[in-house]
Amino acid sequence: MKYRRLGNTGLKVSEISLGSWLTYGKTVEENTAEQTIHKAYELGINFFDSANVYERGEGERVMAKALKEYSRNSYVITTKAFGPMGEGPNDRGLSRKHVTEQVHASLKRMNLDYIDIFYCHRYDKETPVEETLRAIDDLIRQGKILYAGVSEWSAAQIEEAVRIADRRLLDRIVVNQPVYNMFNRYIEPEIIPTSEKHGIGQVVFSPLAQGVLTGKYKRNQMPENSRAANESINMWITNMLNDDAFTKIEKLESLANELDITLPSLALAWVLRQPNVASALIGASKPSQVEENVKAIDVVLTEEIVNRIEEIL
Repeated sequence: MKYRRLGNTGLKVSEISLGSWLTYGKTVEENTAEQTIHKAYELGINFFDSANVYERGEGERVMAKALKEYSRNSYVITTKAFGPMGEGPNDRGLSRKHVTEQVHASLKRMNLDYIDIFYCHRYDKETPVEETLRAIDDLIRQGKILYAGVSEWSAAQIEEAVRIADRRLLDRIVVNQPVYNMFNRYIEPEIIPTSEKHGIGQVVFSPLAQGVLTGKYKRNQMPENSRAANESINMWITNMLNDDAFTKIEKLESLANELDITLPSLALAWVLRQPNVASALIGASKPSQVEENVKAIDVVLTEEIVNRIEEIL
């Protein structure tokens, strides 16, 4: 495994990280989930991601349970808050009340003393950013959170958070978690330059476009037991399975074959070509998928290959 600094911090995270969205506590049987997490750890992955809303805490519980047998200082674990965790008016968002309550609830579910990285899962238009940052700063000072991050915030929203933190001498956000893959590159024009300016690293989710870039989906074919065939979790992936995408996938797969690597390795290496990306966050429902995906860290894309990929995309 290879490791990168997270933004301008001293924290080192594995180039491939493992998440629990749509998998652990939901579609993957718990024993298989634990085996998958163990395999990731054995392969050198030290970065594990979850959120309170992943099956109302089940994703957190399963992941933390599997990691419990390892030394706490050997892995980095994250969680998030923003989405609804109940029916009450204060059971969502980024108010001081909700953030504080959810951090404590996550710590209890995961049986941890501290969370390495806490993310604001989305931007909350109804709560002043300073209120949220002060609540997180308090939790950092209490030792319950080590680093602060955001997910899917715009460049302007990131700028706002940095400006307020600097003015009020609060802990800055150090990481952003956006979607980023060959088919979704929205962070390139503004978010990456803004983040680089402020020492913020990217931990990108859906680097394989929810499995579209694995090559397992073919024109007019829907593999059984796949994410796209599961109506409970296919609300995003089905929109990506179109003729234009399949044309690109076929060309990318041909290029991968020419390089004697798999399409997932090509897609992950392409994401990791970005120096501002600290880690590519994968999902895996079985150990063999983790074994396949970590091979990407040894793939070096030349400028010529990057340009060929650009032509295809």
